Amino acid sequence: MSVILATAGYDHKIRFWEAPSGVCSRTIRHPDSQVNRLEITPDKQFLAAAGNPQIRLYEIANAANHNPVLSLEGHTSSVTSLGFQREGGFLYSGSEDGTVKLWDLRSPTYSRSFDSRGPVNSVSLHPNQAEILSGDQNGSVKVWDLGSSRCINDLTPDAHFGPGQPSSANHTRVAIQSVDISEDGRTAVAANNHGEVFVWDPTDNRAFKPLAKFRAHPPGTYLLNAKISPDCRHLVTTGSDRTARLWDASTWELTSSLSQHRKWVWDAVFSADSSYLVTASSDHSARLWNLRTGEVVRQYTGHQTAVTCVALNDSST
Repeated sequence: MSVILATAGYDHKIRFWEAPSGVCSRTIRHPDSQVNRLEITPDKQFLAAAGNPQIRLYEIANAANHNPVLSLEGHTSSVTSLGFQREGGFLYSGSEDGTVKLWDLRSPTYSRSFDSRGPVNSVSLHPNQAEILSGDQNGSVKVWDLGSSRCINDLTPDAHFGPGQPSSANHTRVAIQSVDISEDGRTAVAANNHGEVFVWDPTDNRAFKPLAKFRAHPPGTYLLNAKISPDCRHLVTTGSDRTARLWDASTWELTSSLSQHRKWVWDAVFSADSSYLVTASSDHSARLWNLRTGEVVRQYTGHQTAVTCVALNDSST
């Protein structure tokens, strides 16, 4: 049980894999809807699947039980993003219904709900466990303080103007596709679906300090996900250009472009030591990459349609 790897997507199935061999060890039907996101609890006991509009939790150790052990109901539209608090005490989620919700896993109903005033595409928990970062389709990045249950920062990254340029208030806002905060709390990123990445120092949670802005994927393509590695040294972005791209988190220069997928790359997750990456693609497969060599180590095939999400927990703690 040291390495938990799972994938899901449009075929209404969640597949667990033996990571080294590429063998599918278990399949769970998810009849309600497609699966938008997967997350594994820190203790590797449960897998959460974000659907439309429910969140289902499945037992990992008990392979004989294909039914969810908990169904979280409260969102009214597709759940796009979720995650667990470090101790696994609560789950947080974002949805196209325009809310960010907190769930106590001892109850099937949410404990708190925040109104983002726009469909939420991505949520990320600050390592201090006290703030949630969200990105929405209105082009807004918000910081939610869990202590006061209030939005304490509302940013509008601008894809069209650099620092010191006129405001984009009169221009079309570009949807924020993905947000993340590094494990050391020193870097926050937001990526819009036009391929722009914005980087801040979030030390002052009410006034993020801009650090960098760059285009991660070519014009005319969509950026789908962005994630900072556990060691805080790299950022991965995935896109409709069929690549996953690695960026140096100190210079924001491109260090590697992983380009063996044949269709859109929807999701990517790092191994605990940041030396491997698993990607999920519309080409019906997931791939395990050795980031030191840039080569595919293993391919996971068996899904009948697009694989839109992947979860990996290979931590030793």
